[in-house]
Amino acid sequence: MKKTAIIIGAGPAGLTAAYELLKQTDIHPVVLEGSEAIGGISQTVRYKGNRMDIGGHRFFSKDDSVMQWWRQMMPLQAPGGPDPASEDRVMLTRHRSSRIYFRRKFFDYPVSLSRKTLAGMGLRDTVRAGWGYLAAVCHKLPETSLENFYINRFGRPLYEMFFEDYTEKVWGVHPGRIGADWGAQRVKGLSVLGILKDVVTRPFRGKDIAQKKVETSLIEQFIYPKYGPGQLWETVADEVRARGGEIRLDSRVEGLLAEEGRISGVRLSGGETLPCDYLLSSMPVKDLVAGIEGVEVPADVRRIADGLPYRDFITVGVLATGLKIPVQDTWIYIQERDVKVGRLQIFNNWSPYMVADPEHTVFVGMEYFCNEGDELWSLPEEDFCRMAVDELARIDIVDRKDVLDTHRVRMRKAYPAYFGTYAEIGTVRAYLDGFRNLFCLGRNGQHRYNNMDHSMLTAMEAVRNIRDGIAAKDNVWGVNTEKSYHESK
Repeated sequence: MKKTAIIIGAGPAGLTAAYELLKQTDIHPVVLEGSEAIGGISQTVRYKGNRMDIGGHRFFSKDDSVMQWWRQMMPLQAPGGPDPASEDRVMLTRHRSSRIYFRRKFFDYPVSLSRKTLAGMGLRDTVRAGWGYLAAVCHKLPETSLENFYINRFGRPLYEMFFEDYTEKVWGVHPGRIGADWGAQRVKGLSVLGILKDVVTRPFRGKDIAQKKVETSLIEQFIYPKYGPGQLWETVADEVRARGGEIRLDSRVEGLLAEEGRISGVRLSGGETLPCDYLLSSMPVKDLVAGIEGVEVPADVRRIADGLPYRDFITVGVLATGLKIPVQDTWIYIQERDVKVGRLQIFNNWSPYMVADPEHTVFVGMEYFCNEGDELWSLPEEDFCRMAVDELARIDIVDRKDVLDTHRVRMRKAYPAYFGTYAEIGTVRAYLDGFRNLFCLGRNGQHRYNNMDHSMLTAMEAVRNIRDGIAAKDNVWGVNTEKSYHESK
């Protein structure tokens, strides 16, 4: 009899784990996905022939094994090769382009020291920024918060202009209340000095070095599936099924059957119980701990897990005949204080195949950060979409009369947050590691703001441990803890 691995979640971590188990072992994977969609937050939502990338996903990694994995699963469109319009499953090469929209002007993202940036800031703010940065160089603040983390790298004036308000939009709390761990994981290598170094060395770098040794946010190009990130994960799901693995959609896990030192099975919302030899979980840590049955969970572990915060996410797709300001960006960060929208995506620029009629229409994704049950989350779709179009018109991006259609998508627990009881998460990790056949994977499975490639790497490390009989899980938890920059996704 083959051993069975139950995998909770059909996102990047869960599907990577299933594929690698089939490739490297004789263990039978059963993927349980609570929704009807493949890909988790990396899914592609289809709407009337148009496609939405939920959160925006640049396919780039400094880990060669991940880049090779993606390209094996979906080949890269070669320059001069067949027209991608004739290929269904193909990766396109895209050029990076992101900017900040502030004071109704565009600024480079990451913040640069270009002539255009300085002109947009004006003489007074440029001088303030310069003195502020010098002050930060001479006097470092204790990195007890994300606010101090940013100030140490950019100075207070630049922090207040380009980081403070946007960060509060994303997380719903002031950066002074967010742990510096988030900065250490996401923006460690980015600073004024790092930007200057990139400007000076760029002309002398070879193409490969430019992609491998610069900060992730400064990369010049990335690859992207023709029909969005969900196409890649739907392809992986097809491969898992073809190799004999199971993927069960609409199968929400409510309980974990625990014995002393191991998980023996899971209980589904419909009452069905499935036994397992291994459990690989990408479900939120909060829900994982709450679902443990059969053993007494320490009160402290329950308290910490229950206090772990998340940020939920809403995207409104706005289809229009055109924009008032032609843009080449994939992302635009909205720093304006008079609107709630946090970021825009221009889906045409991710891939023209994301839009049914890219020559005559533009499909914009408006991203809002909220908490499940709050005012934004609870607003009826028609009212929400009306508000979104009003905001897009208010900041002079679109004319209301040019809007053809809208569509709203809500995602629960999109972003694990670094406040609340997060500082105590080590206690929860130690408890969960006590179950020798349980592996916590991915963004929600580890309560860590991982990018897609890091979620995949946690799965690869877990499968390696299972294959080789390694009991310790430090390598699984250790993915993406190096002090280097990983751009927001």
